[in-house]
Amino acid sequence: MKAADMHCDTIYEIYEGRKRGKELCLRHNTLHLDLEKMKKGDYGLQNFAIYVHLKRTEDPFRQAMEMIDTFYEEMEANRDLISPVRSYEDIRENWEEGRMSAMLTMEEGGVCLGDVRLLRDFYRLGVRMMTLTWNFPNELGYSNRTVAEGPGKGCFPDTEHGLTQKGFEFLEEMERLGMIIDISHLNDAGIWDVFGHTRKPFVASHSNARALAGHPRNLTDHMIRCLGERGGVAGINYYRDFLHDWKDEEERKSLTAHMVAHMKHMKNVGGMGCVGLGSDFDGFGGEIELKDGSGLPLLEEEMRRQGFLPSEIEAVFHKNVLRVYREILV
Repeated sequence: MKAADMHCDTIYEIYEGRKRGKELCLRHNTLHLDLEKMKKGDYGLQNFAIYVHLKRTEDPFRQAMEMIDTFYEEMEANRDLISPVRSYEDIRENWEEGRMSAMLTMEEGGVCLGDVRLLRDFYRLGVRMMTLTWNFPNELGYSNRTVAEGPGKGCFPDTEHGLTQKGFEFLEEMERLGMIIDISHLNDAGIWDVFGHTRKPFVASHSNARALAGHPRNLTDHMIRCLGERGGVAGINYYRDFLHDWKDEEERKSLTAHMVAHMKHMKNVGGMGCVGLGSDFDGFGGEIELKDGSGLPLLEEEMRRQGFLPSEIEAVFHKNVLRVYREILV
């Protein structure tokens, strides 16, 4: 079953590994994803995120540019297997010719430094999707990672701080350009601002259902319902802490059964059309039943076991995501 995955951090891992002197490449490595694993998993499309940690770099724009260079180095070195895409037609042509597709995305709107001219430059370089935030506030808005100290400490949803005026400006420009807005990592108030100030579908590239796992990175049922009504898609995240509320005595392992439970819930709340894949491969640690990208047939098997029809599996694996891309990408 052809797969279209909306989020991974593999380029970041290759980039950082090379800075430490490791000989990492996309064709074959020890990460969650490489091209050999992707072929075994029957990948048709992978979104490769340019992830920048704002607290660990003095120049986020430069780091993003260096990572984009890493992405294109790997595309050139492996053009027999995979090709970068900027439009839906590029994806269609690659699939017809038997090549995998790679879409460049951005996981941290702060790399634009609040300047829409830099947003347009990233678009010119091939970036076709961007999260407005990661885990820190930036010029555009606030992340959904409010940490409380003392008794009852932990992560809680931020329902107070909406997008900044600059954030609204970026929404307008992203819709005009044909760059997909990604609400993963954005706080609750910011997400509702996106709903209220956009017209086109958008995505939560790697977020699950908060009703099943209470982490604020996940979406409420109201968000899922509204996302489905808008024609958007949420990509199921494979990270264990976004899949299940773990008890102390439980073995913490990412299971396909948990992933499919979130798919079922999203289907029931927002409709079959709002569910996709957003693995977050190479962006998390811990044990995972799928092991890596080659394990996607196990997820397909679990979906069948839990009663998903072949047409529904196809929708989750790629059709829903490609529908949004066909509408937004120009």
